[in-house]
Amino acid sequence: MTIKVGDKIPDVQLSLATADGPVPVKTGDYFAGKRIALFAVPGAYTPTCSAKHLPSYVEKAGELKGKGVDEIVATSVNDAFVMGAWNKDQGSDDITMLADGNGQFAEALGLTMDGSKFGMGTRSQRYSMIVNDGVVEQINVEAPGEYSASSAETMLGQL
Repeated sequence: MTIKVGDKIPDVQLSLATADGPVPVKTGDYFAGKRIALFAVPGAYTPTCSAKHLPSYVEKAGELKGKGVDEIVATSVNDAFVMGAWNKDQGSDDITMLADGNGQFAEALGLTMDGSKFGMGTRSQRYSMIVNDGVVEQINVEAPGEYSASSAETMLGQL
């Protein structure tokens, strides 16, 4: 079952990418008491993710925070080292990277996709959501191969 507006996000362990290495976090604790703009990509360093998705949130971070977002979080079925390197290379200090290395978060949300055709295995679908104190306020799931609904620009229009 796919998560929907009004649902509480599932409580699973992710890895926070930090300069000192991965730090385990539970989503139930991490999302508590904050309004978070969360976006997910099929893979760090993949073409659309690097050319459009992450850059849209880097560029619009100030505007998102100006509309009541406490934190901007990116997630992907990658390890914390890859997510940290991607943020250092193409992201910014305004983006928090939460690695879903085993795909448990994507699976618990009901938002997985089969990337086997590209040698990627099970990955997260491309989506964005506003999570307020652990509850989904807004969710935007992309159609396969598309990029627009989950952009920072779309999210800004919804806030």
